[in-house]
Amino acid sequence: MRVVIAEDSAVVRAGLIEILLDRGHEVLAAVGDGDALIEAVTQHRPDVAIIDVRMPPTHTAEGLHAAVAVRRTHPHLPLLVFSQHIETLHVEELLAGPATGGAAGVGYLLKDRVADVGEFLDALDRVAAGGTALDPEVIAQVLGASRRSRQLETLTGREREVLAQMAEGRSNTAIAETLVISERAVEKHVSNIFSKLNLPPSQIDHRRVLAVLQYLNG
Repeated sequence: MRVVIAEDSAVVRAGLIEILLDRGHEVLAAVGDGDALIEAVTQHRPDVAIIDVRMPPTHTAEGLHAAVAVRRTHPHLPLLVFSQHIETLHVEELLAGPATGGAAGVGYLLKDRVADVGEFLDALDRVAAGGTALDPEVIAQVLGASRRSRQLETLTGREREVLAQMAEGRSNTAIAETLVISERAVEKHVSNIFSKLNLPPSQIDHRRVLAVLQYLNG
């Protein structure tokens, strides 16, 4: 996998490089600010980008600003936000991109809540493959800042639970194990979710990703 990293902390940046190289990935560029991220993506055309939120010059949300800009010019590029901070407003703008740009992946992990290297690398693989990897705390804060849509209000409690698990990037098998139900029951709930959110089968858009986006933006 060909990766670009945007992280202003030299120590964290070096750690990410080492982790990725050990797994056999290629780090095309490791930069420390949003402008350099945009330039690196344009120049190298990576398979995925890992982006911190707070970077120079103001250390507020430059990373997410840059991520949104990258999303506009490279809508199919998977992006994994990896930060200690949650910026709900810009997260919603970032998540809105795949719904119009295709099935590119998106992730948002909190550094303090990633249990081990394997968990981080698994999330990166999911995002690079067009899936999602969203920390539950990110989901909770985004939902708290948003108004649920009428379509989401039609979901049952169990369907909401399944959709929340989908937002964390879990497979149907993993959802079944977590909720202690059969995999066939999960498949039925997922089918109902797609139907209620008006997501018919498509060869272009990944319905699982679009369902999660509606859940987060609804």
